[in-house]
Amino acid sequence: MNVWGVGPFQNEAAAGYAAEIAQDGAYALAEAFDVALDPDNDYLEAEEGHRAVAAAETLAAVLTGDTSALTDAALRAWVQNADAAELTHLRGHAMEALERVLGPDSELPDLWEDSEDADAWREDIQRLRAALS
Repeated sequence: MNVWGVGPFQNEAAAGYAAEIAQDGAYALAEAFDVALDPDNDYLEAEEGHRAVAAAETLAAVLTGDTSALTDAALRAWVQNADAAELTHLRGHAMEALERVLGPDSELPDLWEDSEDADAWREDIQRLRAALS
């Protein structure tokens, strides 16, 4: 599967990660944020960045009820059954992880830099940040 688009689940890494979230729930979200924020990790690779964005989108879906960006039926079902009160504590980690994804020590901005969709990708990350704030 070769998927590429500006949406949080429109790439191969995040599309595969959706099944992990549906299976492992909050643990999978927290793990994605922890990896993105690991102080021992000097550079955030694209796969980890994609997973952090997908985790943030999933958290936003739980907190807001908007599942329109979720492309996986099992993930949508998990989100609809998740308890927002139990996941609210992850909001700050999600915001920090998105900040790291956009930062200079992240591969994703470099990959999007020469794309005609670079602005749309950044706008989608900003939309996600606003949904989490």
